[in-house]
Amino acid sequence: MSGNVDQIKERLSIVDVVGSYVKLEKAGSNYKARCPFHNEKTPSFFVSPDRNSFYCFGCQVKGDIFSFVEQFEGLDFVGALKVLAQKAGVTLERENPKAKSEKDRLYSVLDAATSFFEKSLSLDSEAKEYLAKRGVKPETIKDWRLGFAPDSWRALYDDLTAKGFTTGEMISAGLVKKSEKGFFDFFRGRIMFPIFDSSERVIGFSGRILSRLDDGKTGKYVNSPETILFNKSRVLYGLHKAKYDIRKRDYSIMVEGQMDLVLSHQAGFSNTVAVSGTALSQDILSDNGVTNLGLLTRLSKNIILSFDSDEAGFKASARNAKTALMLGMDVKVAKLPQGEDPADIILRNPAEWAEIIKNSKHVIDFSLETLLEKKLEPRKLGVEIQKLILPYVKSLQSAIDQSHFITKISALAGIKEDALWAEFKKIEVEPAIETLQFKTSETAEPKKANRKNNIEKKVLGILVWQEAKKSDQKINVSELRKNLVAILGNEQFNLLETANKNNLNDLIFEAELSYDNSLNLKHTIAELLLNLEEEVIDQKLAEAMSLLYSKENKTHSVHMTSVDTLSRRKQELRLLRSKLTTESSNKL
Repeated sequence: MSGNVDQIKERLSIVDVVGSYVKLEKAGSNYKARCPFHNEKTPSFFVSPDRNSFYCFGCQVKGDIFSFVEQFEGLDFVGALKVLAQKAGVTLERENPKAKSEKDRLYSVLDAATSFFEKSLSLDSEAKEYLAKRGVKPETIKDWRLGFAPDSWRALYDDLTAKGFTTGEMISAGLVKKSEKGFFDFFRGRIMFPIFDSSERVIGFSGRILSRLDDGKTGKYVNSPETILFNKSRVLYGLHKAKYDIRKRDYSIMVEGQMDLVLSHQAGFSNTVAVSGTALSQDILSDNGVTNLGLLTRLSKNIILSFDSDEAGFKASARNAKTALMLGMDVKVAKLPQGEDPADIILRNPAEWAEIIKNSKHVIDFSLETLLEKKLEPRKLGVEIQKLILPYVKSLQSAIDQSHFITKISALAGIKEDALWAEFKKIEVEPAIETLQFKTSETAEPKKANRKNNIEKKVLGILVWQEAKKSDQKINVSELRKNLVAILGNEQFNLLETANKNNLNDLIFEAELSYDNSLNLKHTIAELLLNLEEEVIDQKLAEAMSLLYSKENKTHSVHMTSVDTLSRRKQELRLLRSKLTTESSNKL
């Protein structure tokens, strides 16, 4: 595995990898961008080609090419490794199956099941005929690894058992269930659509029942049950193939069914994804980093929803549009002919589908037009607007957009703006979903402790950065080290160095970005040291005062002297700060 990592790092630079996801701008010897992990207007995300790493001053996310892909795509390390190996043209070494983790074994059993379904499809004429009638080409079947689950109770179970997989692994992967009569296959008599994660590993399935086997007692489509790999509200079918075209075209198309998705890609609409079910997750962060819509938002803020034109499809569009609006996305809806889905239209005429996508409308415009077409009497129309349209407006992040749509609704529906605003203010939406943001598991420290910690890291970063340069140093590093030890004391300084031993490269990177072009680094350091000493003195003063007024205090005069000494030094620091400020102003 380590050999693969080194090979990939040799072939891919941090600029190549990050630049394939976000737009980078040159900034001296580095590159900058708006951070993809939190919402910001001014770029604070920097990429260093020299250090092959990235760092954001806004949310402190940092790392190398592997951690970037992990966090951006919501993958684990192995998933990121596969994505980057594909980019680099590196063939990954085969792993020892016995050494695989529980998750890896589940990926393996799901891949083996996919191969079984693929082989079963080649042997079933009716399943092949169904796909041919729907217009699915042989190369598409191969590309998407479509298959067929035989109408047999234990065909898959027997095949996987023969390949050495345990019953427990099959159950954990959602492939087999247990009853009083024994074990049986979860999917039977269905066209199988494997569902992939961003690194093209199979994590679950969606199965479409064949017409001859449809007794009306089970759903037309059945998804894998929830597993440690598969959560249908956090998965977008086809995202592994659509992600690059979504970023390139700067919008995504979301459809409802697997067949809609496959035919969309086959017809060239390769920025299309599908929900596994009808609901998008309203969570921002999943267990492995990011949910379906969260990742989609990182790729593009523009989305076109295209769900079935029946009542269920309309409601699904409404739920998903609201979620997307709350994330700051620009949401449009494609209007489908009554009784048809994208697959029907694409099979008939791909150009017609392209025109429907081109003529998609903002979800609020679309919903308002749909209501007005019903020609409801004024009072009923007002009730429907209050119930259906105003929640959309409330979900918009921009006050200007809200005002625009209130004015438009007023003009088209003949309702006074004041009345709309009055009802608008009454609307309570779900707790606002926070703007997509990198999330750390560390507990936030108190602000005061945080400030001292930040100053310590900044000064230490400057120190190790300048020490690493050896030649062309801008400051006297021995003097800086001596001053830092004098303020913190030997013990605390050693603890500081030990605590940051594993992230010295990040501290150097941050110092380099912050101070490499500084015209007066010595002045900056002097100010940082003053701030740090003030923080240390405040901490010591608090402790001394606490002891001074403690009921157990038996050395009152000692603590009183300590308080006086610390207070005098604090006053001296204020005078030094004043002098430093004056000197800086004079130079300007």
